[in-house]
Amino acid sequence: MKTKTKYIFVTGGVISGVGKGIMAASIGAILKAKGLKVSMQKCDPYFNVDAGLLNPREHGECYVTQDGAETDLDLGHYERFLDEEMTSNSIWTSGKLYKRLIDDERAGKFGGHTVQLVPHVTGLIQQTFLDNAKHFGSDVHIVEIGGTIGDLEGSHFVEAIREFPTKVGRENCLYVHVCYVPWLSTSQEFKTKPAQNSLRDLREFGIIPDMVVARMDVDRRVVVPQVATKLATFCGVSEDSVVLMPDAKSVYEVPLNAVKGGVLAPLERFIDHGDPDMHVWEELVDHIESDPKETVKIGLVAKYIDNTDTYLSVTEALKAAAWKVGVKLEIDWISAEEATEADFSDVDGIVVPGGFGVRGVEGKIAAAKYCLEHNKPYLGLCLGLQTAVIAAARRGGIKKANSEEFDAPADANVVYIMEGQKGKESTGGTMRLGNYPAKLVKGSKMAEIYGTTDVVERHRHRYEVNQKFLKEIEKGGLVVSGASPDGKLVEFVEAPACDYFVATQGHPEYRSRPYRAHPLFEGLIRASRQR
Repeated sequence: MKTKTKYIFVTGGVISGVGKGIMAASIGAILKAKGLKVSMQKCDPYFNVDAGLLNPREHGECYVTQDGAETDLDLGHYERFLDEEMTSNSIWTSGKLYKRLIDDERAGKFGGHTVQLVPHVTGLIQQTFLDNAKHFGSDVHIVEIGGTIGDLEGSHFVEAIREFPTKVGRENCLYVHVCYVPWLSTSQEFKTKPAQNSLRDLREFGIIPDMVVARMDVDRRVVVPQVATKLATFCGVSEDSVVLMPDAKSVYEVPLNAVKGGVLAPLERFIDHGDPDMHVWEELVDHIESDPKETVKIGLVAKYIDNTDTYLSVTEALKAAAWKVGVKLEIDWISAEEATEADFSDVDGIVVPGGFGVRGVEGKIAAAKYCLEHNKPYLGLCLGLQTAVIAAARRGGIKKANSEEFDAPADANVVYIMEGQKGKESTGGTMRLGNYPAKLVKGSKMAEIYGTTDVVERHRHRYEVNQKFLKEIEKGGLVVSGASPDGKLVEFVEAPACDYFVATQGHPEYRSRPYRAHPLFEGLIRASRQR
């Protein structure tokens, strides 16, 4: 089978969380800077069909694609680095794969043949590579294999990428292995043995990498060259194929560090397409490394304050806005369960992010009420819009105002479940998911912020504002400033009496980019700066 598309497979070893996703996205960003069309996907070994029902404290945020897939947070990295929208086919879990195969087997699509790991599971995995490359029209398609090499649960993905050159040619496949090289303080040296063992595990699968990425401590760079020599000697790769990657202060330094670390040599042997134009990344890092005189303190009222990855896209969107405005950002993590007015008064602006469940919701309502009454800059995201509406309705006379999600009575359910969603509260993939358009009210604060009245944001929710209570909500200080094109669903609200009190039923953080701040976040930072 001939192909014009090149494929890059990124695996990881020694420890989980070694940075495969960031490295894969960085390679993609470098290739895009060469003028190539790049697409990406992730293969995750867990048996969940998607990330929708995973505990965010354990797994980090659930990222949502434009077509409504609930995915691993690495797809957020891909979108932020490449500025390309992923799809539901940009992630394949073991659960999703096996469900597809079992459904096909039950439907008789295998004609009575025995369904096996090889060739059926591996063949389906390989087909996802081909389908994605075709869908995106890619020059290069990058695949990140989740987990750590040697994990039993990921072996079918590794076998699939080992076999794949038989379909497209070995010259069209590049294998990248990211491994950790620890610093041993007692002997004052880097130890490459864990990386050697990891590479041996990879070779046992039949894969010899074309590039080895060595993650290491930024403070020990004086002895870094020895690591490349040793890994090349013991692991069967050329020395200029070992890319040395010290820890970075910001993930957005990684594409530049990768170029400095030697990633271009193995990439250019694989696909020669001129030098990358990295000026966007250079300008971004200059912004990041600048030392602004002003600091803006944003309170993030959240219930998972012990795992900041739960709100990764929100914090990245805040950072991007701060870089754009030219201020230093300080995020104050405010526990939604223990929040007090003193916490709210101590910050320049407040963000109430999305979430599910009753835990901490009264703290989020209290944050919205405080901002309404004290003209404090406020940005509500998804649940943050709903808690703002509840706060306004209570101020407008509905003392027991609440959401049906939290057992609100019928005469006070100012937020209620969407039509067609009842009975699905504990099931995955059944919410309003993905990109949806909205019409903003002409002359509203929202229209001013966006610079248009036609907008699109991503969604992940099943509860909506109950418009029969709009009179009380408006009495409490909020007006609807944006709705679905048919007017049936409230998409945006704002407080006319406040300098900056806005909320959206969507998740604008998913559409923020490090070098192109989302206007809602930029507006919050500017308003908070003026405070």
